[in-house]
Amino acid sequence: MLAVARCIAVEHDLPMIVLAFLVCALGTVVVTQMFERARSSKAMTCMGWIFLTGVTAGATVWCTHFISMMGYKVNVGARIDPVLTVASLMVVVAGTSIGLWVALAGATTRFAIAGGALVGAAIAAMHFSGMAAYQIDGLVDWRMEYVVASTLLSVALSSAAFVVLCGSRSGRWRLPVGAGLLVACIGSMHFTAMTAMQVEAFAAGETGMESDDKHGLALATALVGMLAMALSITAARIDRRTRADSFRRLRDFAMKDCLTGLLNRSSFNQALEERLAAARKAGTKLALIAIDLDRFKEVNDLHGHKAGDQVLAVLAARLQQQMRSEDLLARLGGDEFVALVELGDRAQLDAPLRRLAAALSAPISLETLTASVGASMGVALYPDDAQTADLLSNNADLAMYRAKREGMQEPCFYDPQLDEFVRRKMELACDLRLAVGRGEFELHYQPQSSVRTGMVVGYEALLRWNHPVLGRVSPTDFIPVAEEHGLMVVIGEWVLRRACADATTWPCSRKVSVNVSPRQLGNPGLSALVEQVLRETGLPPHRLEIELTETAIMQNRERGMDTLRHIQALGVSVALDDFGTGYSSLETMRRFRFDKIKLDRFFISELGDREQALAVVRAVLALGRSMSIPVLAEGIETRNQLDILRREGCEEAQGYLLGRPIPLASLFVHDVARPGLPANAIGSFGPHLVAAT
Repeated sequence: MLAVARCIAVEHDLPMIVLAFLVCALGTVVVTQMFERARSSKAMTCMGWIFLTGVTAGATVWCTHFISMMGYKVNVGARIDPVLTVASLMVVVAGTSIGLWVALAGATTRFAIAGGALVGAAIAAMHFSGMAAYQIDGLVDWRMEYVVASTLLSVALSSAAFVVLCGSRSGRWRLPVGAGLLVACIGSMHFTAMTAMQVEAFAAGETGMESDDKHGLALATALVGMLAMALSITAARIDRRTRADSFRRLRDFAMKDCLTGLLNRSSFNQALEERLAAARKAGTKLALIAIDLDRFKEVNDLHGHKAGDQVLAVLAARLQQQMRSEDLLARLGGDEFVALVELGDRAQLDAPLRRLAAALSAPISLETLTASVGASMGVALYPDDAQTADLLSNNADLAMYRAKREGMQEPCFYDPQLDEFVRRKMELACDLRLAVGRGEFELHYQPQSSVRTGMVVGYEALLRWNHPVLGRVSPTDFIPVAEEHGLMVVIGEWVLRRACADATTWPCSRKVSVNVSPRQLGNPGLSALVEQVLRETGLPPHRLEIELTETAIMQNRERGMDTLRHIQALGVSVALDDFGTGYSSLETMRRFRFDKIKLDRFFISELGDREQALAVVRAVLALGRSMSIPVLAEGIETRNQLDILRREGCEEAQGYLLGRPIPLASLFVHDVARPGLPANAIGSFGPHLVAAT
């Protein structure tokens, strides 16, 4: 150690040593920062950073070495071989690059040690190849113990540095400690190796390179090293800026709506939570305004989605202009917007609502269209209407749905009594979507009997819903909800499959009647579905009867009639349900021959009380006879009604008097319960009237 200290203090020029140290320290700081960037990169980007870090590290070591060499005091002639000098630079750049790659190749201490050892060996190789380029007019004797010591120091300190740099336990001191170890590695290796060199001049009194020349060459070398570091720093800054810009763009994509530049749903929900917390602390009010465009679908259908996007962008800009800087505006998706306004009392909301309504209803003029869209708006207030973000949003939506349902031009404020019905419908619709999968539906069957003989001729399948919380839900409650939310296609398919499968298990060959909703009839695949179900269940087509109302046909009459013709061609009967209400158009009867007419229960309930009801019944029966179509009367509840129908010549009847809807398991219980009845009397009325149990 004393020999090394003497070499530094006596045989080297102090200013040169200081310059070499500054270059080495700055270079290692840059190298550690770039190595950290390489660690956080992947694939080809990582390889690029490894190469750039290797070049910077090699330049740092090379410049430190040659600046120190220029400060070495030797009174002999000396020359520098340019080829060997460049070769020494290539050696250290290649060696450090390989070492860096090995250190990052695996996330273990072994790889860090191996990579650090290669970097240390490359530093030692650069030093001795650089010394070979420093040709002295004299004899050079190498003390091998110092050569070995310098190499071991370089390898050991470099390995320690990379263990620290590749680790994760050193915290914020990891990079400074790693840089310090690299400085120690380069410095200790150089000066220990210089101590190993003993020079004896060929001729006494021969002088070496002039001091001014050495200083100039050292400064030039330092500038070259600084330039390499500056290039690396510039590349790192460009990469950092590029990453920051990319992150900012990604954040904007994640937080903002790409089309309008407004907040999107997730960012608005986050902002709403923050505003609610601030309002709760300050004791202020907030108004949440739900906005849904009224005629936007027409724009998309008539002019295309590109025009629709332009309309949304224009409306978003208009709405933004009407908002104060402290208010929030967001596009939740599609044609749904939401605004959040801070206010002292409800009266302060009138002006912003008028401005928003005017902006939404004003005509929009584009190159390809001129349109006036308009919107339905619902308002919920914090803390009056809700205390949480979710409930506030939900209540504003309910008020908006009421405005849309009632066609109101003015904004609707949340009203618990008025909007609770809508909430229940929405909750019911949500549960309906899961009901089929959960097995909550079942079918009940109501007998249809011959008025003349009393024989049961078929059964109508009626859907029942056993809600896990609400219990038995009436069809009059959930069927309209299913229709409104487009769920009847799925539910109707389940009913058709189950009814046909159940009918195949009956100990008789009676018909099963299945109701078809308007949405089902509008589905082009209905006839194919009927054919598929008949094939899969094995039910003969003549045992299936499809029931539908004329209202369902009129929604798309041409398509509906075409579908019914395909179903009839399969051998399936088609019955016109609820005749006497709705359209009751003779044109429909003329264009399509139904297999049965079902007279609505409204007229049957007034039989015996009103002459007009009897007149309608007679007219329908006469129409059926003239067109050879049997008529079934629904809603038979009294013996008097049944007697009148028999007297007037009605063919079939259905109602509580003849049998209530019952589950499949109880449908044929009376076959066993009344063994004394003849087989052809099962389900008959008169002296053997059997009520369903």
